Amino acid sequence: MPLLTPDASAIVAVAAAGGAGLALLGGVAAHLRVGRLRRAFRVLLGDAEHGDLVGIVGHHVRTVEGLASQVEASRREVEVLTTDLADAVRHVAVVRYDAFGDMGGRLSFSAALLDDGGDGLVISAINGRTETRSYAKGVKAGGSDLQLSPEELQAIGYAVKAGRRSGRAGLAPAGSPAPAAEPG
Repeated sequence: MPLLTPDASAIVAVAAAGGAGLALLGGVAAHLRVGRLRRAFRVLLGDAEHGDLVGIVGHHVRTVEGLASQVEASRREVEVLTTDLADAVRHVAVVRYDAFGDMGGRLSFSAALLDDGGDGLVISAINGRTETRSYAKGVKAGGSDLQLSPEELQAIGYAVKAGRRSGRAGLAPAGSPAPAAEPG
């Protein structure tokens, strides 16, 4: 006496084959997933040949800490350079004019060369028919110990105004109103 009828045996065989097929699909899916995890782990490993996850993460943490200290050193260096740059001549303006009424061509000029604090110098050249005279005057905080001509004050004002437009610090020239027109 058989335990299973032929119809029941066929059903059990089909069910077993279906279960085996599902197990095979599950095995293939697991294999693909393990392959993806291995590739991701290789990316995490970087150049390391073998190692455990804790060691690898520790290495990455040390690397990030080293980068953070490099960024801090770079920030300090930028601060030093910014301070040094504030003392550089960065604000320049030239005003051309006719020093004498009988001469044309605006051959005379005053040029202001200032740093962020309004310190520097103003150079003037006054051209006449037979001679040219040049003057250089020191500028401190936008003013000078020497008498400044209106053109020199105007050049200083333009240089300071250009510094303000560019977003850089600049001091207003001592004893001079802001210029009304741009230099020509």
